[in-house]
Amino acid sequence: MSRPDWISEGTGVLRRLSALSLSVLLPLTALAVATPAQARAPQRTPECQGDWLPATPSSGDVMDGKLSFLGLPAVSVGKNVNWRMDPYKNRSWQMVFHSLRWMGRLVADYESTGDKGYLGRAEEIAKDWVADNPYGGRTTSPYAWAEHPIALRAPALVCLSRYVKAGWLKNSLALHAKLLSDPKHYELGHNHGLDQDIGLLRIGCRYGNPTWKNLAVRRMVKSMKLDIDTQGALREQAPRYAVYVYDRLKVAIDTIKDCGMKVPADLATRWERLPRHISAATQPNGYMVPIGDGPADVQPAAFDHGKATVQVFDAGYVFGRTAWDDPKSAYYSIRFGPALKFHGHEDHMGVTYYAQGRSILTEAGFHSYENTPYRRWTMSPEAHNVPVIVGRKFRGHTPTALVGRSVRADRQAFTFTDKAYGVQRKRSVLVNHREDVMAVLDSGGGKLRNLWHLAPGLKVVSNSGGRIVVADGGWKASIVQLAMPSCRAVGGQRVVIGQTSPYQGWVSPGYMRKEPAPAIVSPVAGSLLTVVVPGTDRPEVTCSGRTLTVHTPAGSVRLRASSSGTLS
Repeated sequence: MSRPDWISEGTGVLRRLSALSLSVLLPLTALAVATPAQARAPQRTPECQGDWLPATPSSGDVMDGKLSFLGLPAVSVGKNVNWRMDPYKNRSWQMVFHSLRWMGRLVADYESTGDKGYLGRAEEIAKDWVADNPYGGRTTSPYAWAEHPIALRAPALVCLSRYVKAGWLKNSLALHAKLLSDPKHYELGHNHGLDQDIGLLRIGCRYGNPTWKNLAVRRMVKSMKLDIDTQGALREQAPRYAVYVYDRLKVAIDTIKDCGMKVPADLATRWERLPRHISAATQPNGYMVPIGDGPADVQPAAFDHGKATVQVFDAGYVFGRTAWDDPKSAYYSIRFGPALKFHGHEDHMGVTYYAQGRSILTEAGFHSYENTPYRRWTMSPEAHNVPVIVGRKFRGHTPTALVGRSVRADRQAFTFTDKAYGVQRKRSVLVNHREDVMAVLDSGGGKLRNLWHLAPGLKVVSNSGGRIVVADGGWKASIVQLAMPSCRAVGGQRVVIGQTSPYQGWVSPGYMRKEPAPAIVSPVAGSLLTVVVPGTDRPEVTCSGRTLTVHTPAGSVRLRASSSGTLS
């Protein structure tokens, strides 16, 4: 499974490591190679082949001095590389640049082709990097020794060491191993920690160092048990990263085997369970739902899945669908659970909805890790389909509880509460299948409004009397809002598209991309019932007390809104 280079930026926090002289490293005699002598002819080695290699740039591009990362235009670096260059002012670009995985591509292709020009250029690049980026040096690039580039660079240098026996390379690998072993810089329970362990394990295996090998595997088990729960859900709050961790954990398991070590059962079990989370978070169109730092254009490989069409993960996700393997299936997601961490957004109580072959309710999504006003907006509640308590300050990093659920084959209902605004906030979500309907009831300890982000392919064609109609060609859907408990239609919805001050009405369809898309901002009310009816511009909603009947093209749906703020 291929993956883009950018996905590993993580929290974006750079760590400037304290100065560490080579005098504290293990003596170079400890780096005596435990493997056979260097081969006289190219051969494919475990260190130089595998899923760690980037898809771009190609060896031909590198030989031409042109580097393309993250889908951005290629940059000419020439023969003598300027390691402080930052052409796009992009931390992810710098991370990939200093990882030197693109140098490793040259060595891998040398093994495949026997072209000594590839190997020679790889040695030049690595030697130049080591010379120009001394650890703690005054002119060293600030990204050179950040924790993640260290982790990703180590396997590339190990690969090169199969063919280059120079002291400068051994010294650099010793320094990498020392830093990767340091607990002060280890990212426990995070995908970066996994990469750090893979790097340390590769160095330890290459030079027969049991201390490094055992530490890497021991930490890896502890870290992955924290990062992946017993249900197979990744705890980094962006399902897209489950794909990355799945791929990287496979690399880790293969590396453990390459080293002649036994794969710990806990690692194998966590790896085997991750596809359940990945599959659940994949919409009927094959793309992952854009939750947290996950762009909307991620299409994972298909995994086997169980029969359950509704899955609740304690890590903070509800995923439901009408059926598996049917692009016309209805699908929804709901966020709740632990406070924001790692790759999460402030999206608790946020819902998405896909029906009749189309995304209807989506998220603003992931744009980049750059600390810009737009990035900060995409992480805020206002970029998600959530209720907002008016006049109250939002309290970030607040957990949200799932307090009620009812799961039937044709209908599911879930209720959530938190105090993200200092008072109770409550949302009840009901999804009906066959006659496609999503109903959302919001209430709390004060007046509220809610926000609904529509997929960019939808156009608002009508907004009147509390009913908004959207269209995609001849297909239409309706969003109806009622004040509760009166069950009266409430008008005054604003449709915002492409606003920049403040940001509203945007969706990011991919990395470093954004496009205007309709966002519905509701009027203020004490309690709001929002009903989404796909496939019609004329849904009829009738009320009798607290019982509502929604008339859809496929038939009528009856639901009840209780006085306690729940739907059934």
